[in-house]
Amino acid sequence: MDEKVVEEIRMHQETVATDANSPLHRIREKELEFSGRVLSAKREADEALATARKRAAEIAAAAEAEGGSGAADREREILADAEAEAKLLREAAAVEAYTLSEQIEARRDEAVRLVLEAVASS
Repeated sequence: MDEKVVEEIRMHQETVATDANSPLHRIREKELEFSGRVLSAKREADEALATARKRAAEIAAAAEAEGGSGAADREREILADAEAEAKLLREAAAVEAYTLSEQIEARRDEAVRLVLEAVASS
């Protein structure tokens, strides 16, 4: 117990032992009553503060978790978009490579003829 509370209890016991009806005794009783109210109010305030701090920590943790899951969801979305775009680019590159291959094949005979003419004329 708090040292002040113990002292007040002793003084109260001494006052009761000496004279229960004296003005000093009644004043002391009121002091003890007010002291008890103050201690009770302080305890309630401490409990309310602890509850508020706990709730604030819970809210902060929930917000952090929500923010973390939102970031993870966004990351997955960005990766999926990037993979889809990469797939489209690979497909377009394959089509372009095939088209170039066809053009090379179609022009090969002409290229060979031109090279032979260039060699023969030199």
